Amino acid sequence: MAKKHLVIVESPAKARTIEKYLGSNYQVVASMGHLRDLPKSTMGVDIDGDFTPQYLPVKDRADVIADLKKRAKSAGTVYLATDPDREGEAISWHLKELLNLPDDKAKRVTFNEITKKVVSESIQEPRTIDQDLVDAQQARRVLDRIVGYELSPLLWRKVKPGLSAGRVQSVATRIVVDRENEIRAFQPQEYWLLDALLDCGVWTSILDSIFYESLYGIGSAVLQGVYHKPPRRIHFRTKPEKNEETV
Repeated sequence: MAKKHLVIVESPAKARTIEKYLGSNYQVVASMGHLRDLPKSTMGVDIDGDFTPQYLPVKDRADVIADLKKRAKSAGTVYLATDPDREGEAISWHLKELLNLPDDKAKRVTFNEITKKVVSESIQEPRTIDQDLVDAQQARRVLDRIVGYELSPLLWRKVKPGLSAGRVQSVATRIVVDRENEIRAFQPQEYWLLDALLDCGVWTSILDSIFYESLYGIGSAVLQGVYHKPPRRIHFRTKPEKNEETV
């Protein structure tokens, strides 16, 4: 008798629907989220080394883990069908490691929608686990742990017990505080700009006789003077009209 294939999804509701679509050759069960994570009581990240995370089975999910191991051992192929995002990819990777599945037995599938057509087609096109997505999720998780583990106790003492410091909010708050400190420390100074259109009074060559001078500085100090030729869009007469004074 051929072995049944095992399909592992995250949601029990999805499991019932997908099993109905796939038929009797498949058994579909739910992991109900992560079954392996960083420890709760310690940092669980090697900060002094290469930031390697230390993963442990989730304690209150021991019965689910035992059931999945038993089913996986007797199954033909194990399809890891967790959600199609980096979190789902990481859950599939953790399941593969936790259940000790060899590469030829573990297959990754994703269902972009839960319909009979999509489920039936997707199960026929399995792939390997995308390690780039797994690493992206691990980086987020490790950063969460480092920031939260270091800063959350400060929030408990200064604000309210039980608060958690987030990796995004904490950095954003620091940027806002640093900017506010810069604003408060700012000392206003006189700053000036001076632009002049000058005519040296030589009318033989208009482009040589008229020019711009730009100056800027702080207080009484001139920081820089810049000489400019006039822009070509400005047209000047080559000599003054009768009874007209040059400037």
